[in-house]
Amino acid sequence: MKVAKCIMDSTKQRLLGMTLAELKDVAKSLGMPAFTGGQIAQWLYVKHVKSIDEMTNLSKQNRERLKEAYEVGCMPPADSQHSVDGTVKYLLPVRCADDSHREEERFVETVFIPDGERATLCVSCQVGCKMNCLFCQTGKQGWHGNLTAADILNQIYAIPECEQLTNIVFMGQGEPMDNLDAVLRATEVLTADWGWAWSPKRITVSSVGVRGKLKRFLDESPCHVAISLHSPLHEQRAQLMPSEKAMSINEVVELLRGYDFAHQRRLSFEYIVFGGLNDSMAHAKAIVDLLRGLDCRINLIRFHQIPGVPLHGADEQTMLRFRDYLTAHGVFTTIRASRGQDIYAACGLLSTARQQGESC
Repeated sequence: MKVAKCIMDSTKQRLLGMTLAELKDVAKSLGMPAFTGGQIAQWLYVKHVKSIDEMTNLSKQNRERLKEAYEVGCMPPADSQHSVDGTVKYLLPVRCADDSHREEERFVETVFIPDGERATLCVSCQVGCKMNCLFCQTGKQGWHGNLTAADILNQIYAIPECEQLTNIVFMGQGEPMDNLDAVLRATEVLTADWGWAWSPKRITVSSVGVRGKLKRFLDESPCHVAISLHSPLHEQRAQLMPSEKAMSINEVVELLRGYDFAHQRRLSFEYIVFGGLNDSMAHAKAIVDLLRGLDCRINLIRFHQIPGVPLHGADEQTMLRFRDYLTAHGVFTTIRASRGQDIYAACGLLSTARQQGESC
């Protein structure tokens, strides 16, 4: 990819990502009526303006006053790649802070996936990831910082297809529960009547299962939930996903049993099928036992090879047999279509290490 620098004034605060209450406080702090905050929210989240100058129902004096300390904070993509199947992968600049609280410009990838009348955006919430799942290229990059709510929303705000989107999935780079405050703020803006006013049914947030954080998300957000399963067996899942040692899949499922997924909110499990590893009928039977009585569905995913990982995908016949067994035993199962593989936009392939001069 050719990376283009995107300059944003680091001395100014970003309006993007602020709640209605915060925007009203901004207005009042600058000597404007509180209702001006509502006008700013409409310009940001309904009309998606890129500059304060476009907020034409604010007086010129108020726009100038606002511009002294604030900016919209929309940063356009630095680059994009287009797949033969219509998928588009965008490289976006972010200003995130690492454990030392140093803020610097980095990059994340987000993926636009058109599919008939449905248009999904797969967004990232971290630069890299701490979970280090064996099969995921993002984990090989390491973790380099959390995205702010503004940087999460900018992935939606800045792409040309913004108005076409029907769904958002938090399945890009990073573990959403590991950056929960920013994810909750972003989903609040997306679903609030003063924000994007989307139904929570249009948003799915994924997780490997993080103790304490997953429960908080389930309590505070009405959005759909997708759990990364990949093996129903504790020891094998721990080899694939180190997070299993901190919160086992049995504990995750037990937690989920305390919530209602029979009505508005949907629960799904993501299962990458590895040839000769987790694709046996013994695994399928263990999944049925694990999820018995839980209102959910399973998405089977084809494995996409990444360098240095001794895993390979299952053949089509095995995928179909696995799906049919689960569905026949009460666990509705689909095989997810693989999209954007030719531009490394498919599941598990996102990484910005190369753009940032890192090794992985």
